[in-house]
Amino acid sequence: MKNWVIAEVTQGPMSWIEIAPKGAATSIVLHSKALVAKMNPDMNLGTPSLMYFTEKFDELYCDLRNKNVKVGEIVELPTGRVFNFADNEENYFAVAEKG
Repeated sequence: MKNWVIAEVTQGPMSWIEIAPKGAATSIVLHSKALVAKMNPDMNLGTPSLMYFTEKFDELYCDLRNKNVKVGEIVELPTGRVFNFADNEENYFAVAEKG
């Protein structure tokens, strides 16, 4: 079995595991669904919650807003800046600054 764990992180009440196959350009971060529900009770947890990371955070935020995508405010978290956006079916996704 390959070791796909890239990182295991705990910051206060938040913890997550980042996984990816060796050499992959994309990784997946797994959070506790119960903790996410506690922190954001209004979030629809019926569909998978995805967070994307970008090194062009401000550029992406402006680009989505200029294209009339439903975009939330930028939020400062201990781990960095984050915003969310919705697709045309009101599924929300998050974007975090990578840097």
